[in-house]
Amino acid sequence: MALTPENGIVSANSVKVENGGGGGGGVSLVRLICVDTSGQHRCRVIPEKRFSDVVAKNGVDLTVLIMSLRSLYDAPADESGLGSGTGVIRLMPDLSTRKRIPWLAGEEMVLADMYLGPGEPWEYCPREALRRVSRVLKNEFDLVMNVGFEIEFLLLKKVEREGKEEWVPIDSKPYGSTLGYDAVAPLFHEIVTALHSLNIMVEQIHAEAGKGQFEIVLEYGECTKTADNLIFAHEVIRAVARKHGLLATFVPKFAVDDIGSGSHVHVSLFQNGQNVFMASDGSSRYGMSTIGEDFMAGVLHHLPSILAFTAPIPNSYDRLLPHMFAGAHQCWGRENKEAAIRTACPAGIELGLVSNFELKCFDGCANPYLALAAIIAAGIDGLRKHLPLPEPVDVDPSIVENVARLPQSLSESLEVLKKDKVMDELIGEKLLVAIKAVRKAEIDDHSKSPEASKELIHRLNQLLHLICDGTTNSTLFAESVYKADASDMKHVTFDKKSIGSSIVCPLLLDPPELNTNADSEKIQTEQS
Repeated sequence: MALTPENGIVSANSVKVENGGGGGGGVSLVRLICVDTSGQHRCRVIPEKRFSDVVAKNGVDLTVLIMSLRSLYDAPADESGLGSGTGVIRLMPDLSTRKRIPWLAGEEMVLADMYLGPGEPWEYCPREALRRVSRVLKNEFDLVMNVGFEIEFLLLKKVEREGKEEWVPIDSKPYGSTLGYDAVAPLFHEIVTALHSLNIMVEQIHAEAGKGQFEIVLEYGECTKTADNLIFAHEVIRAVARKHGLLATFVPKFAVDDIGSGSHVHVSLFQNGQNVFMASDGSSRYGMSTIGEDFMAGVLHHLPSILAFTAPIPNSYDRLLPHMFAGAHQCWGRENKEAAIRTACPAGIELGLVSNFELKCFDGCANPYLALAAIIAAGIDGLRKHLPLPEPVDVDPSIVENVARLPQSLSESLEVLKKDKVMDELIGEKLLVAIKAVRKAEIDDHSKSPEASKELIHRLNQLLHLICDGTTNSTLFAESVYKADASDMKHVTFDKKSIGSSIVCPLLLDPPELNTNADSEKIQTEQS
């Protein structure tokens, strides 16, 4: 029995866990996943035999426009530098990330890199951008950046109001509520089991302060691997919620009168397996090493332009308000949750020492590879120039003179990014042209609709409605998923029983033909 407005209960439908990937064992399909400039998860689904015979070694072709698409519409942003659609890249699976999908029997998923040709990474590839900047940090300073994420999200349920269907938060419980957690505990048992089956360790879960809001804290690790884990975690959370007839959303600000959702990132620096962000003894001013202070000073200095990566849509800035624990001011503080950067001394660390800093102005719409690359680039600048770290702000920043507000809109952050030569150098000039173009398109798209953030949620929401009710018709499927009139489609065949578990996101390019079993109900749309 799924959670419904009537019963308010989540059932303990178990996730069947099968560790590891690698084909065989009843696997029929493999999802090849990448993340675009706007933070959307995109996938190609390949039959396992073709994946093993061809795609594992050769990848699949994909239009270069993939890195110019924006979040609301599958249309390229102007001035991205990626042309009008001429040219292809190669999506190459990173087989080290191949995983058995725990919520659906018979499928695997694998993350992909973008290549121009054999051994030639495409300079627009987000995973490669993060690896590229990480290599600079390693080669110049012998440092590795480790990170850990706190994932905040809302669980929404469908209700009827005045004859209209709406998606609303499942509860209005207080922060840390035992009752709030207990009502959805079976769902979190499934999520944790699924994540652990993917070797993604969960450190804690709790009910957050917003309506229907919860938080899952993931174990920290090397930044590229942890970004991979964040992508998989989002897939798991959405899929398990969908099984129960719920919608999980990571949108930064769902309701203007409620707290927003972030994806707070904790950052530390390691050398030869040891945390060197932390001071070696208690003699340090702030409990950080000189390396740690320089790196964090760079991040603080470049934070206004970093926001274009970590807070990538206009809705992100509705969250970044004072007194919302979102980090709205350009300052740092010791255990100060109102500061954009909070230094932390967690349990197990000697009192007075700092093991990491938390960056609060990072949300779930960000492409984590690009966002972490921007953080490293800023840190490298701090290390190179030994940028000074200002005094900590250990009170409410809004009452302190000379503490600046961070950009209050994506437009403001984008203007700062345009002048940031460090990002040009370390992220890559061409990739930054595409990022700026997509951000500008996001600003234009959202300015045309006051409900743009809800529309973004409903790109999946409409499909979820069709799945849950079992009333799918192909015309609505075409219009809601592909944003196209059904008359533009050549031929679509699909099984309404199978769509719910296999669709990850709006697909990349042309609508595919989804084959069905002989006994499945078929719905066909012929081109008129």
